[in-house]
Amino acid sequence: MVLVITSEKPLPNEAKQINDLFGAGLEILHLRKPTFTIDGYRGVLDQIDQQYHNRVMIHQFPELTMEYKLRGIHLQEQTRLDFDPSALKATILIYKNKGFSVTSSFHSKEDIIAYSSMDFEYVLLSPVFSSISKEGYQGKGFDVNDMNEFVVGMGGVNEHTLQAIHDLGYKGVGVLGGVWNTENSLQSFKTIYDAYTTIIS
Repeated sequence: MVLVITSEKPLPNEAKQINDLFGAGLEILHLRKPTFTIDGYRGVLDQIDQQYHNRVMIHQFPELTMEYKLRGIHLQEQTRLDFDPSALKATILIYKNKGFSVTSSFHSKEDIIAYSSMDFEYVLLSPVFSSISKEGYQGKGFDVNDMNEFVVGMGGVNEHTLQAIHDLGYKGVGVLGGVWNTENSLQSFKTIYDAYTTIIS
């Protein structure tokens, strides 16, 4: 599985670029805009082709999952930590019973294990390698071959690190800087997607 996380900042023609990525085979987009209001999120979603809404995971304003019939909600680390365990489990169950996916972000294997009973569809673990999009975000090289959870590796993901990430046991990759910090987001995605498909086949 290859998923893409949006740039935190608005980008020129961003919705068109997102539509192009979906058209090229993108399975899941994580829509993450920390500075956006709910209407800012709506502004992006309104420009993403409706046929792709069921592939969008949203990082804020979970009520938009219903409004736009999105794929589900992503709980960032701090959001997850703000819940007590019973409330978190209940929240996940509510969304899953409505047909939505729930995922979360982690920065250590131990924390993933501690939350293994929460039944996230998949979890993002970062940074595997030094980040392309975040300066000073040094890779930890987490090996997850010993884990049963569906772990998606993030941090330093590009066509040159895909084999190493696969060898470390990740069942998917999450790309941010490897797409958005390049001259051609669509071509960069296609290169990563094709290389990853070759590795796992």
